[in-house]
Amino acid sequence: MGSTGTAAPAGPASAHERRSASDATGATLLGACAAWALVTAGAHGGSPEGVLLAVLAVAAGFAGGRICGALLPVAAPCAGAFAALCLAVAAPRLSIAPSSPLGHVGATAALLILSAGAACCAAWAARTAGARLVLRLLAAGVAGIAAALGSPVGCAGCVVVLLCSLAAARVRRRALGVAGLAVASVLVTGLSLAVADDALPGGLASSVEGGLGRHRVLLWQDAAGIAEREPVMGVGPGRFGEFSPAVSENLLADGKPHSAPLQQASEQGLVGLGLLAAVFGWLLYALWRSPGSIQVVLSAGAALTALAAVATVGNALSVTTVTTGAGLLAGIATARPLAEESPQGAAPRAD
Repeated sequence: MGSTGTAAPAGPASAHERRSASDATGATLLGACAAWALVTAGAHGGSPEGVLLAVLAVAAGFAGGRICGALLPVAAPCAGAFAALCLAVAAPRLSIAPSSPLGHVGATAALLILSAGAACCAAWAARTAGARLVLRLLAAGVAGIAAALGSPVGCAGCVVVLLCSLAAARVRRRALGVAGLAVASVLVTGLSLAVADDALPGGLASSVEGGLGRHRVLLWQDAAGIAEREPVMGVGPGRFGEFSPAVSENLLADGKPHSAPLQQASEQGLVGLGLLAAVFGWLLYALWRSPGSIQVVLSAGAALTALAAVATVGNALSVTTVTTGAGLLAGIATARPLAEESPQGAAPRAD
């Protein structure tokens, strides 16, 4: 009997320790991203301010999401959904992304996807069927607004997030769902790297290039070439435009390759690329270890994975509101609502 009494709190204590380790890992990785940007800037010049601001935005959003998600598990993601939607609608007038031949579509699509993901998280956190229906209709409405704004990528991303959120009702082990999201991210990233390296078969390459646009493919190829010449440290943060022929030939270009992995590889080398991948992996791990429900976790994970796909083929992560929103959504999904806490520990969860 004595051994049974002492073993009871071991589960919650162990879960708390794992969450603490996850948070410490995330802080370490974000700090390493900031430090490496400063190192590469010191070695080759450049402007690390953009990377530092992105790191700060993710950290602040994550911390704010943890607090808001604990206090207001339904209202917080609902408010975030409306805020992201308003920003996406106002994006062209607020100049939310730099003017370039590729436009502001990536940032707009990312905000719409985050809005749909937040609405889906709020729906699963709601306690009544009526509230869940209204919030899912909000997510569907975001997809319709994306279509009206002329963002097919945003519309498709919102639909995928909503479908994944609905499908999460049948998932019994979150590890399988999170693993599927990780595989999807790897496939999209691998496809972009294959395009940049001109490694796709002729027919498939022409089809992909037609969807992406010739200018974007040229930027990617320039980024891959720069990464091959400077594989460890890159050419310095913010200096891609100085070494890219595609940028120099287009006066309207914004000096970015419009692909987060390729920008990291060209400007901060393979180390920077590895740190970017590690941060995304940490977000998925934090979702896996979250005390929240499987449905909330997978809804947020689907939105973050869709955002990663947009960032792989666009310039979304260069926009502070997008990185802040991503951190906020992850923080909300990994928060433990105060109403559910008890001396006996957290509610049971399925891995």
